[in-house]
Amino acid sequence: MSGSKYLDEELLISISGLSAGDKIKLPNDPKISKAIQSLWKQSLFSNIEINADRIQGDKVFVDIHIIERPRLSKYNFKGIKDNDAKELKEKLGLVKSKVVTEATKQNAIEKIRKYYAEKGYTNVGTTIAEKPDTALINTVILTFTIDKGLKVKINQINIFGNENATTLKLKKSMKGTKEMARISLYGADKESVYGTNEGNFKGYLKGKGFLSISKTAQILDPYFRYGVFSASKFTTKKYDEDKQGLIEYYNSIGYRDAAIVADTMYAASNGHKNIDIKVIEGNKYYFGDVEWKGNTKYSSDELTRMLGIKRGDLFNQELLYKRIGKIQTAEGDDIGSLYLDDGYLGFNTDIEEKSIVNDTINYVVKIIEGEQYTLRNINITGNDKTHEHVIRRELRTLPGNKFSRTDIIRSQRQIANLGFFDAEKIGIVPVPHPDGTVDIDYTMTEKSADQLELQAGFGGGLGITGTIGVSFNNFALKNIGKMKEWDPLPMGDGQKLSIRGQANGKWYNSITAGFTEPWLGGKKPNALSVNVYRTYFAGTQGSNVSGHMTTIGASASMSKRLKWPDDNFVLSYGLNYQLYNIKDYTFFGDFTRGSANNLSLKLTLARYSVDQPLYPRSGSNILLSGQFTLPYSLFNDKDYTDMASSDKYKWIEYHKYRFTAEWYQRIKGNLILKLATKHGYLGYYNPQLQSPFERFQVGGDGLSGFTIYGRDIIAQRGYEIYSNTNGATIFNKYQAEVRYPFSLNPSSTIYGLGFFEAANAWDGFKSFNPFQLRRSVGLGVRIFLPMFGLLGLDYGLGLDRLTPGTKFGQATKFSFMLGFEPE
Repeated sequence: MSGSKYLDEELLISISGLSAGDKIKLPNDPKISKAIQSLWKQSLFSNIEINADRIQGDKVFVDIHIIERPRLSKYNFKGIKDNDAKELKEKLGLVKSKVVTEATKQNAIEKIRKYYAEKGYTNVGTTIAEKPDTALINTVILTFTIDKGLKVKINQINIFGNENATTLKLKKSMKGTKEMARISLYGADKESVYGTNEGNFKGYLKGKGFLSISKTAQILDPYFRYGVFSASKFTTKKYDEDKQGLIEYYNSIGYRDAAIVADTMYAASNGHKNIDIKVIEGNKYYFGDVEWKGNTKYSSDELTRMLGIKRGDLFNQELLYKRIGKIQTAEGDDIGSLYLDDGYLGFNTDIEEKSIVNDTINYVVKIIEGEQYTLRNINITGNDKTHEHVIRRELRTLPGNKFSRTDIIRSQRQIANLGFFDAEKIGIVPVPHPDGTVDIDYTMTEKSADQLELQAGFGGGLGITGTIGVSFNNFALKNIGKMKEWDPLPMGDGQKLSIRGQANGKWYNSITAGFTEPWLGGKKPNALSVNVYRTYFAGTQGSNVSGHMTTIGASASMSKRLKWPDDNFVLSYGLNYQLYNIKDYTFFGDFTRGSANNLSLKLTLARYSVDQPLYPRSGSNILLSGQFTLPYSLFNDKDYTDMASSDKYKWIEYHKYRFTAEWYQRIKGNLILKLATKHGYLGYYNPQLQSPFERFQVGGDGLSGFTIYGRDIIAQRGYEIYSNTNGATIFNKYQAEVRYPFSLNPSSTIYGLGFFEAANAWDGFKSFNPFQLRRSVGLGVRIFLPMFGLLGLDYGLGLDRLTPGTKFGQATKFSFMLGFEPE
């Protein structure tokens, strides 16, 4: 053995398979070739030779000469950002001390090319410099120098041969291949590989195309394109997927035989790329008869009714697949869900075209029902902090029940709404067994659910101001005495403990504490909530305190999940008490001195079906509440006409009602529409006892920096607080938002929004006018950080503030939010 510097020679000779005393033929023997192959498989050498060193009689002395390959010491990147380098290190998978071969280098270069191709850089150049590492024996340092080149963007997509589908519709069907945004007096390139693709403006006018939104958009497309939520980078993978998506769109409007016969990409005049696609549409088809085979659970007539497709309906392959269950939908009203919700985990279908008569397609659907499966084991992993029983009590999939797709979807939603796990990473895997049972494996990733609030400052004339608050949203009270469970407090039982203190110098301070047990007793979802608080609010004259109000309060409530109409409904009832002590304080009109007691019962019926709390994509949140005090004045014969306010309101009386409804609907992808309506009414048993408490305060951002008990604060972006300081007894508010996420990472959920709001408040039915609303529009952003909760900023324009002589800036308002979304 020669050439070996760092490897064990005896071991290498053993690997070669050659031994002293072996018989070989010269000049060539299969044993020699086999020995070279055995050594080469180790990937440790750049060259291997086996030579006859000398020959004595019938003996030959063999020399195995090797050149050892170096091993990797470390590697680095040049020419790219640190974040790219970090991601590339994960993708390359290069391991320290691994032998460096040409294949290693070429594989790394190919992975770099694919990484940047996905980002739209298709002309990446990579060179590798290799130098010995003098600190370690037989090792090298690799330096990857990367030139990304320019990002390839799509300037224009030209489609030819489409007579029955508009170009805009076809482009829209290409989800991942989008054109660059464009605003120009000069249209995009008109000449292309397959001819001219210029809209006929005269034909547009003659055919009254201006009456059609789609035809108008088609004419404007070369001059104006918005691309706010779409990237125009080109990737081969997405382009191939989008060509299939284009054909699927044709299939959905009756053109079964549509095909792309040619496509090409070439340089545009602006340095980017144009794509030309040539299609053949074929004939338009319609559904004929559907014949069922293999179905025993349901009759053919039942399946046909469930299918909902009639003879003569326009052919739509995607619709057919969705209705049969080949493509699963969230609605769960397809034939596949019918079987999957009844335990038929192995349900499958084979869809065949039985015949095509002229333009009508007849189908045969072969049903493979399989057997009904029963749930056996429900396995949960990934809950490093949350105790398993907290998750299990939310599940609808219980051992012994039949397998049900609907139960799995509901269980996923319940886990997400706990708020303890990354909703984007909840995994659910059914594991069937030959005996007709199935295990369900739930995997999840914990995220921080606790929140910390810290704020401090010093104001001239005010003194020290600040806020300190903590909210433990996954608390475990039963482990409070077990010191080993403290991290920093005992956690994992899904209880909520919050404490908050606030001071705004010498004129305001408050302290609040609350505790919630979502499953009182541990067997049923009956929640108990308890809160106590105290606030001090001083009136000011310059830097001097002038009067004050102290509020001491407590509340306790119970809620119960109902089974009817469905188990999304929750009924709650609570008892609330506030004691208002007022001394020379003018906020409540002529009630400037004395005390008032507010004891009320509150009943709430709510239905909550939102899919997740941080960034809802579907579902609704509907709430109806009534709050009642005793009608004290009905129990006595007192004349309240000239009675002092301090005596009138010793025990305040009222009945108050609130209604809130919010709906979330997916527009496209993660683009979400939120619609909301909110209403409130405050009534009195005795018109002479209309106290200044419990009224509605509308306008502003809903965050005054402090809490005034005795007011329901209803925010409206773009407006200051309405001028009626006494508050209102009726309010209406309507809201529409379009939301789009920039990051759904649980460590920082960020989304932008555009909004429209209309609201108003009235001091009774005499002035009530539901059509007299103050309107506003604007933009905003929300950032959710696990430790600090919600941070938000809105910029609103009050449309009804834009009166003649008013500057634009005077009709706008920034609104900030911290910790929660105001009403």
